[in-house]
Amino acid sequence: MPNSRDSRKRDRQSKSVRLHNRSSKSAVRTVVKKFEYDLDEGKVSPENLRLVIKNLDTASRKGLIKKNAAARKKSRLMKRVNKLGKV
Repeated sequence: MPNSRDSRKRDRQSKSVRLHNRSSKSAVRTVVKKFEYDLDEGKVSPENLRLVIKNLDTASRKGLIKKNAAARKKSRLMKRVNKLGKV
């Protein structure tokens, strides 16, 4: 339990930031999962692909996921899209 006034404030701030980061990470994962589902169904649109890449780039820029993790996810998705050959 924090004792000083400053540490109590820092505790409150870190809790709120953690909740915000958790919801943002969850939103990114949801977008990726929906796109993967569309890939499995064979209905991929360039707009959805752009949205997924944008979300991954934004998450890595904000520090929600690491830069290489975002690059790896984008690479694997692009490999699957190219294999499908529809975009």
